[in-house]
Amino acid sequence: MSAEPPRRDWRDTAREASDLALLGFAVALAALPLLTLAPAVATASAALHDRGVTGSWPTTRTTLARFGRALPAGLAVSAVGLAVAGALAADLLALAGGRVPGGGPATALTAAITAALLGYAGLVTVAVGRTGGRGWRVAARAAARTCAQRPGTWAAASGVCCLAGLLAVLVTPVAVPILAGYALAALHAVAARRPLTRPEAP
Repeated sequence: MSAEPPRRDWRDTAREASDLALLGFAVALAALPLLTLAPAVATASAALHDRGVTGSWPTTRTTLARFGRALPAGLAVSAVGLAVAGALAADLLALAGGRVPGGGPATALTAAITAALLGYAGLVTVAVGRTGGRGWRVAARAAARTCAQRPGTWAAASGVCCLAGLLAVLVTPVAVPILAGYALAALHAVAARRPLTRPEAP
């Protein structure tokens, strides 16, 4: 008979919670220039992937090297992501304030599109983490296939992102980075329960 895995106690849970909080603060610090948001998230996602596969976090040297390699393409990804987020936020605010026509139906449609895009972005983040924080185009294609083939995974990822966004509005600002670490971990958990389509070689 195979030996039973060791039981987790409260110390293991507390250690994992503190690790995720530190990961969130590291992401927030690395993303302060804003254009480094995508490289920071990709590097954190790669670290979480390592944690899930090997049971341990990557070394600081590996993490810094990944961040450096992720910068060139990640800066462009950040710019596109921030532009899309800004446009959607402005649209939602204009609809909610009655400055543009459409009312409730247009607001609901825009909110649904925003949630869907957030879920897709979450799946891209998980996919890019599986390749060491690089390969955004390959990750984007893999996430698109996952959305088409496994809409339940897409919906779950959207739910994680929307819940994290709601909590970010409700909690004190100092706790927002902690939510980032937990949200990334939740996205990886969703992917583990509902497997993503594996990225193809470019």
